[in-house]
Amino acid sequence: MDKSQKELEESWHDDPKNWKLGAFYFNKDDKRVFTSKRNPEYGITVNFANPKSYLFLFLCFCFFGFVIYMLSINKKAS
Repeated sequence: MDKSQKELEESWHDDPKNWKLGAFYFNKDDKRVFTSKRNPEYGITVNFANPKSYLFLFLCFCFFGFVIYMLSINKKAS
């Protein structure tokens, strides 16, 4: 990664205007889907300005919904 690109991404990350309610990263200029949280020790978050992030969240909900559905079917069969 180019050093100037990394500096730009860090400046976006540090800008409070890109954080909604202090916890949700929203930056239309940033094309990344995932970025580190405000405190990087806490992991990553999604860029809610990127449409791919909503697809990712939808697929996660579908997966966990399917798992819960399969577990409930298994309990009924027992």
